[in-house]
Amino acid sequence: MSGIAIVDERFCFEEETHLTVHKTSMFFPGDGFIVYDPKGELILRFDSYGPDSQPKDELVLMEASGKCLLTLLRKKPSLHQRWEGYLGEKMEDQEPIFSVCRSSIIGRSSVVAHVFGEPSEEYRIEGSFSQRCCTIYNASSSKERVAKIKRKVDPLNNVTLGKDVFLLCLEPGFDGAFAMGLVLILDQMYGDDDDYIMPEVDPTPEDSSS
Repeated sequence: MSGIAIVDERFCFEEETHLTVHKTSMFFPGDGFIVYDPKGELILRFDSYGPDSQPKDELVLMEASGKCLLTLLRKKPSLHQRWEGYLGEKMEDQEPIFSVCRSSIIGRSSVVAHVFGEPSEEYRIEGSFSQRCCTIYNASSSKERVAKIKRKVDPLNNVTLGKDVFLLCLEPGFDGAFAMGLVLILDQMYGDDDDYIMPEVDPTPEDSSS
């Protein structure tokens, strides 16, 4: 498992780590995200100031103190729902560090994330985000699983919690800040009410480059 940080090395944990993600907001219920580590400490957050039904073209992932870690911008027009990620607060002429898009505009498709750099890497997301059941694979490394999104179970009564609280399970060394950036994009693509399932589909060169 690669331990190279994509966004921030502080979120590359040496052991398998389960982060608790809570979808909430002080202003509009269910429209922001807060992320806790296994000790219950707040480590990441996304604040939103508009109704969750309103599409957003810019998302900012912050650390607990409010410092910007990652800026996510929706590309328009884009049939593949393409997003780009920038380190920190995006500056003029700054190059993205990764892009995310659907692998195809026709039928059901997986979501593909391309991380730029040397070496570049490709990640594939399959499953149903709306049901909080999907997996992130490193497609550049024999489809190695690097993270998983799944429903959280209350250990006291063994009851599955609602979709507003879920787990982001990270394999050792995988950047949790990058993974949470993917969660924010998936939430914009599919939301909570869409039962769209992302199957295992290989993108064509045209799909990958659009």
